[in-house]
Amino acid sequence: MTTLRASRARAPLAALSDTVGLLYGADWNPEQWHPEVWHDDVALMRDAGVNVVTVGVFSWATLEPRPGRFELDWLDRVIDLATEHGILVDLATPTASPPPWLGVLWPSARAVTAEGVRMSHGSRNHFCPSSPHYRERALSVVRVLAARYGAHPGVRMWHVGNEYGQVCWCEHCAHAFRRWLRARYGGLEELNRAWGTAFWSQRYDEWAHVVPPRAAPYLVNPTQTLDHRRFASDQLLALYLEQRDVIAEHAPGVPVTTNLMGFHRPTDYWRWAPHLDVVADDVYGDPAEPEDVVRVALSHDLARGLAGGGPWMVMEQAAGAVSWRPHNVPKTTAQLRLDSLRAIARGADGSCFFQWRASVVGAERFHSALVPHAGPDTALHRAVAAHGAELVRLREVVGTRVAARVALVFDWSSWWAAEEPGGPSTRLRVLPQVLAYYRPLWSRGVGVDVVPPGADLDAYDLVVAPQLFLVDDAHVPGLRRVVERGGVLLVGPFSGVVDRDGHVRRGRFPVPFADLVGGSGEEQVPLPPAGVRVRSELLGDVAVHDWAERLRVDDGEALATVEGGDLDGCPLVLRRRHDGGGEGWYVGALLAQDGVDAVVAACLAAAGVAGPAGVHAGPDVEVVRRGDVVFCLNASDGPRAVELDGAAGTWHDLLSGADVADRVPLAAHGALALIERTS
Repeated sequence: MTTLRASRARAPLAALSDTVGLLYGADWNPEQWHPEVWHDDVALMRDAGVNVVTVGVFSWATLEPRPGRFELDWLDRVIDLATEHGILVDLATPTASPPPWLGVLWPSARAVTAEGVRMSHGSRNHFCPSSPHYRERALSVVRVLAARYGAHPGVRMWHVGNEYGQVCWCEHCAHAFRRWLRARYGGLEELNRAWGTAFWSQRYDEWAHVVPPRAAPYLVNPTQTLDHRRFASDQLLALYLEQRDVIAEHAPGVPVTTNLMGFHRPTDYWRWAPHLDVVADDVYGDPAEPEDVVRVALSHDLARGLAGGGPWMVMEQAAGAVSWRPHNVPKTTAQLRLDSLRAIARGADGSCFFQWRASVVGAERFHSALVPHAGPDTALHRAVAAHGAELVRLREVVGTRVAARVALVFDWSSWWAAEEPGGPSTRLRVLPQVLAYYRPLWSRGVGVDVVPPGADLDAYDLVVAPQLFLVDDAHVPGLRRVVERGGVLLVGPFSGVVDRDGHVRRGRFPVPFADLVGGSGEEQVPLPPAGVRVRSELLGDVAVHDWAERLRVDDGEALATVEGGDLDGCPLVLRRRHDGGGEGWYVGALLAQDGVDAVVAACLAAAGVAGPAGVHAGPDVEVVRRGDVVFCLNASDGPRAVELDGAAGTWHDLLSGADVADRVPLAAHGALALIERTS
């Protein structure tokens, strides 16, 4: 495996939030505006409670209009202006979008698709991550910026690149891929074993013959593709690290980050997280989809997991509408506020937006901003200022953690491998499965840490692996220990099927865990349209569609059984209770949401896990405890209520400043931040 340089000790986000409280801000793109507008901007920022801005993300062509000719006076003025107004600067390296001259002078710096098409300039993210010319010019501009602003008192954080996710299949990348493979496997013999090249006559005797998985007439070797995905993520991480190291030379101790994108398929963020001083995430929920709040909450829990359970920040979110969906329904101002509070409830110490002032030119002219085209005298900007004021009242949560007794296991390599073409069915998708098993935890207000399969799981009473198709042998003991020490392990369908190389494990699945769950399987069974009927005290009498597995009971018990057809009598939900109180569960079907809810509820009861004590909310009210504060967020379009235990006046709402008790009304898209005061 590629050896990445050791990570630095994580500089705490507290270095910023302890100074100003919760971070509140946006991307600021002053290069798009006349300098007269800059003064209006910083005055409006102060009035709105904005205390941090990201500057320079896409400014390379302005900073370096010709190779080696830098124009930085405008950036001096911008950083000084923000600093004079008490606004912290998160200075970005502009390397996400090279200027046209780079690709014209060095065409091989532009990325090539799997089909062999070389990208052009005119958009963004068109660079090849392995191009020596791109990397040389990128490091050149980073060195200039770091030398000039590394000691500037107003630059309190550095932001490398933007939304890393570029993948290239050119010859530069082919050479780099081979180097990565040599580091992982050592020699061709081991590569041939791992890739299973005896199949379809793919054996390699020379490294020069090994290429990225480019366009081919039929299915490509799945392990070749899996390794290329791993390589592509590591190659982008290498870009981040070499820029980060230049910055560290000139700005020691100043946090460095980049903006992640939640469950972003091309990049394995478990590999990235140890190298980020601040975990920063971009989150764009869809206000047209009411259920999307659950996906957003899951993304927040992932970000917190990447931060090791500590504080993180939202780097980008929309204030209103985005401009890249086919039909861009805007957030209401109430949804803007609720989305920001959701992140803070789930551990964020910063809530930032894209962008500060709406662009009048370019591809994102119709993307919302904190200052819309109509200016500050608008409902949106008034809501922005009001939210900035109320965030000051939440300073008590800064640096606190979200307690969790449940872990949800997620792995990028398993995701990639499970959805490779040539599998049993495309209807069993990884993220929908993860979301299905997360939803009942969300609805009950149960704290959840999203963790990799190799994490230390000893602190969790319930561990849920909704779909862990690929399991590395090194991670098996930790997962098995959950049951052995008395916890509950719940494993979803199509799990434990292949090893780290994507080779099918011989034996009855889930091979590493069959003895834990008290049963085992011999065949995956994608179902015809009629599905199968299932009888179950736990689930009720239901139909299962799309996916089932031919299982048998060994020394466990069946909690749901097929009635009729070829699978008649086959169990679909298995449980084994162990001496010492541990339980192993396996679900061998694609259950409807009600069925997943019932399974998860039973596992929570077995593990003795419940939501926050003393606070009871109905449907659609998201309840999250962070430190001593319980957030109640009404995601619905109608009023709801929250029932509180305790004597009158013992609960205090930080958002309104009022003492509350008993039954507290909660308006549509309303929020409470409750803390129990002891006398």
